[in-house]
Amino acid sequence: MTGLPFCLAVMATAVLLFLRTDAAGQNPDHVLQGTGVKPEARRPGEDSTIAPEDLPRSLSCYCSGHCPDDATNNTCQTNGQCFAIIEEDELGEVQLTSGCMKYEGSHFQCKDSPNAQTRRTIECCTTDFCNRDLQPTLPPQDSTEGSPHWLAFLISMTVCCCTLICITVVCYYRYKWQSERQRYHKDLEQEVFIPAGDSLKDLIHQSQSSGSGSGLPLLVQRTIAKQIQMVRQIGKGRYGEVWLGRWRGEKVAVKVFFTREEASWFRETEIYQTVLMRHENILGFIAADIKGTGAFTQLFLITDYHENGSLYDYLKLTTLDTQALLRLAYSAACGLCHLHTEIYGTQGKPAIAHRDLKSKNILIKKNGTCCIADLGLAVKFNSDTNEVDIPLSTRVGTRRYMAPEVLDESLNKNHFQAYIMADMYSYGLVVWEMARRCVTGGIVEDYQLPYYEMVPSDPSYEDMLEVVCVKGLRPTVSNRWNSDECLRAMLKLMSECWAQNPASRLTILRVKKTLAKMVESQDIKI
Repeated sequence: MTGLPFCLAVMATAVLLFLRTDAAGQNPDHVLQGTGVKPEARRPGEDSTIAPEDLPRSLSCYCSGHCPDDATNNTCQTNGQCFAIIEEDELGEVQLTSGCMKYEGSHFQCKDSPNAQTRRTIECCTTDFCNRDLQPTLPPQDSTEGSPHWLAFLISMTVCCCTLICITVVCYYRYKWQSERQRYHKDLEQEVFIPAGDSLKDLIHQSQSSGSGSGLPLLVQRTIAKQIQMVRQIGKGRYGEVWLGRWRGEKVAVKVFFTREEASWFRETEIYQTVLMRHENILGFIAADIKGTGAFTQLFLITDYHENGSLYDYLKLTTLDTQALLRLAYSAACGLCHLHTEIYGTQGKPAIAHRDLKSKNILIKKNGTCCIADLGLAVKFNSDTNEVDIPLSTRVGTRRYMAPEVLDESLNKNHFQAYIMADMYSYGLVVWEMARRCVTGGIVEDYQLPYYEMVPSDPSYEDMLEVVCVKGLRPTVSNRWNSDECLRAMLKLMSECWAQNPASRLTILRVKKTLAKMVESQDIKI
């Protein structure tokens, strides 16, 4: 802060210099300074000093603005010279005045003497009324010339402003650093100690056996979130970004929501922390936290990491045999069944509908099974009050996977079973995606999204409404499916899931039992 007194001292000195210079420019002794005598009034080579014997004893001059008290008819008498002066005042107005000049000092006042503060020109002559014909002109403005004091004033002001800015910036960052330090220590007080040997699996197991079954305690979640190291971005969607992170060497997935998606973050966190929500075919939830960095807020959702990625990515690169197909379809059905099923009891679980089921929202685990993710649009059903808990989110589901009743807006939003049946339609489309990649007789189709040949890559509501509701079309199937027992059974299953009438669709429990029999007949271990 020592720069502040110095800056004020420099400013005060500059102002005094400026005022002193300005006062000097207004001194009456300088009023009659000019640029010289007009050529016709003073011949070239003639000395500006006129001897007394060469001057007439009395000279009559025209006066205007500089008339003495005894002047009559704008006429004055002098033993010196007649003059005419043009000058610019402080307001920028130009004034032309004339008068008589005494002999004493007239040869100095008629000489050229530029002044930086005032623009003026004076011309003198030595015959009667000669100044009436004088027409002095103002000197041109020279932008390159200026008072040294003005330059010093501008430099000092610039230096002072820069100094003040630097001091302000330093003070701001010092204040910010102290605030961050205080907040860091405050956060440390709110953290809990996690033993060095405990893994995420250990912590989750402890919370399930001794807690309420709704996940890790909030302080443990905050502690884990603060200790995670972000490694690299592995995905991006409309809600935000997905990063690979590490906690004590363990890989985790960190879903970073955009600030505008706070409602989705809150809803997904709420669903994941529902009592008895944890299931092997539902993405494992670890922690959620809000991190404020001053300029913006980050919304974190930390889950298990699955290196195979989504079902969408997996099917594009991998072909399936019959066992792999059944393993994927059955595990996805198990996860969806756990969501849809209400568990009664003191610590029960409400029934939940996903509302955005698709291949991009299903992840593939190392053992080739599925786990359902992205619960930001999920709805809960409270059987005690018979109310449907719908999230306050502006997001809607994916149009390509929307059921007919959603597209034509005939879905009863107050009836929870309607959401369940809409999920079943989406599940049927996902099974179709899986079945296309199953190899039979050495033949397999390329991976494609449902309705790929009927609608654009990003279909509108109108596109899907026309295909699904008006024309009643469904994804096309290959003739080879009918020649394989497993694919034929899967075709029957998916057709009953995507029926036009919601009441005609299979429930997920029925699908799960059907697939369980197929898995058992194939002696598949899941």
